[in-house]
Amino acid sequence: MSYRSGQYSEYPQHHPHDHGRPAARRPRPTAQAPSPPASNGYTLVHAGKQVRFGPVVFWIVVGTVTLLGIWSAATATYFAFRDDVLTRLLARQAEMQYAYEDRIAELRAKVDRTTSRQLLDQEQFDQKLEQIMRRQTALEARATALGTLPDTSVTGSIRPAQRGAASDATSAIPLKPSPISDTVIFVAPPDREARLESRTPLNANPAPNQFAKIQGVDNVIVKLQGSLDQVESRQLATLNNIEEGMESRVRRMRGVLSDLGLDLAQLEGATPRSGMGGPFVPVKLPSDAGNFERQLYRINITRAQVDRLNRTLALVPYRKPVVGEVEFTSGFGVRSDPFLGRPAMHTGLDFRAAMGDPVRATANGKVVSAGWAGGYGRMVEVDHGNGLSTRYGHLSEISVKVGDPIKIGQVIGEVGSTGRSTGPHLHYETRIDGEAVDPQKFLRAGVRLSAG
Repeated sequence: MSYRSGQYSEYPQHHPHDHGRPAARRPRPTAQAPSPPASNGYTLVHAGKQVRFGPVVFWIVVGTVTLLGIWSAATATYFAFRDDVLTRLLARQAEMQYAYEDRIAELRAKVDRTTSRQLLDQEQFDQKLEQIMRRQTALEARATALGTLPDTSVTGSIRPAQRGAASDATSAIPLKPSPISDTVIFVAPPDREARLESRTPLNANPAPNQFAKIQGVDNVIVKLQGSLDQVESRQLATLNNIEEGMESRVRRMRGVLSDLGLDLAQLEGATPRSGMGGPFVPVKLPSDAGNFERQLYRINITRAQVDRLNRTLALVPYRKPVVGEVEFTSGFGVRSDPFLGRPAMHTGLDFRAAMGDPVRATANGKVVSAGWAGGYGRMVEVDHGNGLSTRYGHLSEISVKVGDPIKIGQVIGEVGSTGRSTGPHLHYETRIDGEAVDPQKFLRAGVRLSAG
């Protein structure tokens, strides 16, 4: 089959050299339709049939065939690469899904961490606040303990005690038995006062939504802890001063008794005891006691020693027999007798005083003589025990009688000029085992004690 310009034929053609040969079997000639005149176009001849069409249609067919070929190629390519594309799309979708899931898990973990952190912060805040409250309670207890000591009136209490309560606690200690016993007073200086301003405690259980809004909680905790530190420091300083003061006073008391040549054990044995009693319950420190408790325990022991020495020294006549400034008109020892003008032993001290001034006992004891006694005139003698005694002469009036118990500072008479006297004054003697000793020795001991 072949294409020609305008026609197509399947009949064989005769060759010139075929005339001498026997004719082969030839097909019967058939009638042939006359060919149309040649023109532009294409004719398709097949099995005796001819199809003629123009160039436009031809190119349309060619284009269609080309498009079908391209479509077939594209379809083949699509189906060839479809599985790979779908695989990539599925992998990409899975990757995006995993990324979203990871992001969601990360956000959830972040929320959990934030919530856990808030709960942990709240728990830590509660613990810190509880510690501060416990510390505040401990400081309150310490303030109460300090308030019972004789050497302090105001302590570092959260709620400062009233003046009346402080004065009552101080007055419970026998610091000054009499108006003239001005040598055993302890006064706490103002710079040893320790106070803590009242503060409103923070809410112990804040709501979670409120806790997240608290700003500067740590700063509040730090400030509150700093305030409590200052209170504790002042309390410890007060405690140290009290301990040092008591220990110093104990040393002075023992030194005074030693300088006076008195036996402390003998004096303590002769000290009268007031009615008291009860079962013996020893004081024991807990195993977990801190420095404050241990120091307070030592102070209480020292305080007991001070009380015992105070009771002992109450029998020692180291106080003044008259109120006011001390002025001697005659000292102890050898002097010129005011009546005879000759050397004589003066066994006491003459205190300048006005007629009728009160005369007071210088120590606890008992009256052993009250009346006229020769050159003493009207005289009172008080026995203080352990061989100690005092005499008060030239009195104008006697206010006690023999056998009366005498307390420090008690008025026993009035200044006068009876007996061998040239004018109103008080003749005062101190004796040990009946022997007169210089009263100034005891008075200097009183001045030494009053220095503490």
